[in-house]
Amino acid sequence: MNRQNLLARDQRGFTLIEVMVVVVILGILAGVVVPKLLDRPEQARRTKAEMQVRSLEEALGLYKLDNGQFPSTEQGLQALVTKPQSGRIPLRYREGGYINKVPQDPWGGTYIYLSPGLHGEFDLLSYGADGEAGGEGKDADVRSWELE
Repeated sequence: MNRQNLLARDQRGFTLIEVMVVVVILGILAGVVVPKLLDRPEQARRTKAEMQVRSLEEALGLYKLDNGQFPSTEQGLQALVTKPQSGRIPLRYREGGYINKVPQDPWGGTYIYLSPGLHGEFDLLSYGADGEAGGEGKDADVRSWELE
């Protein structure tokens, strides 16, 4: 081959088929990677809710240790912040309370507290992203009795 033929062969561009194969591969990669990246915020919210439930469980345990019982459903989680003034008044309530404030769940809802609970001495849960009982995926509830 002469030198001009070699230069012409080296300078040819990509064919339409080659470009389409690259576009398809990039599309497949984007279809796999992007949903995983977009799901991270929801996974972070769920993890935060689980951590908050565990933290509230610990505060409730300290409340019971000091006062011999958990706050009633009527007293609610607010009993961890300020001494209850109704129902069974705790005699050895810790000065300053057990937490600074009752947190909202990561979706902006309130935690549900029942004492006595249906699944233990108390039940503590968040209704998840949809704010309603039940649900699947991102709408699934975070329940204290299901945490490991």
